[in-house]
Amino acid sequence: MPTVVRFRAAARGDQNLLGRRHALVVVLTFLTGSADAVGFLALGGAFSSVMTGNMVLLGLSAGRGDADLALTSGCAIASFITGVLAGAHVAGSAQPDDPVWPRRVTRALVLELLVFVVFLVVWVVTLPSRSEHVDLGLLMLSAAALGVQSSAIQRFGVPGLSSTYLTGTLTSLIAGVAARSPWRSLRPKMHVLMALMSGAAAGALVAVHLSAWSPVLLIVPLVVVIAVSSRMAK
Repeated sequence: MPTVVRFRAAARGDQNLLGRRHALVVVLTFLTGSADAVGFLALGGAFSSVMTGNMVLLGLSAGRGDADLALTSGCAIASFITGVLAGAHVAGSAQPDDPVWPRRVTRALVLELLVFVVFLVVWVVTLPSRSEHVDLGLLMLSAAALGVQSSAIQRFGVPGLSSTYLTGTLTSLIAGVAARSPWRSLRPKMHVLMALMSGAAAGALVAVHLSAWSPVLLIVPLVVVIAVSSRMAK
């Protein structure tokens, strides 16, 4: 095979892997939106992944003298940080010779899945009625899981690529629209933002109308991503 043909085949293969990676990040972002909706509506009124929102809630609680809100938002922040630290330990940091999907990213996602399995068990065991303390424990588990996920995505070393903190993605999208950037460069950002909103909508519907099934929205997408990425990981 001529050298130029080999290079072109390799480039096409890399593009296919990059497209697959983006699709998996979109699925993880759907999970994030679902977890945030479930946390906000069913677990005490704080977020599982939006730590800027939780920091605002923590500040509001200080201004209002609301101890319950302070406890909820503060515990979510602390749990997310714990998850980030654990995820960073498992996933490691980006390396110059990393493949498109390093194997350690999948390992970190398996750790996230284990946390959500504990979440599922606690959720099922404590139905149909849960105490506020159990709700707080579930929120902390969800926040820790998404902290792990944040570290896993950071292993890719791609600036702006995230499945949990997306204000920058929205800013980049609007700036790109204003600058009339090509649609192919804007489309991935749109996919991620739409996945977040779709996940939040699905999470809200399930949390309100089919509460017992809420953990399914968190575990099934993650299992799909782990199954697909295990074939990509090196």
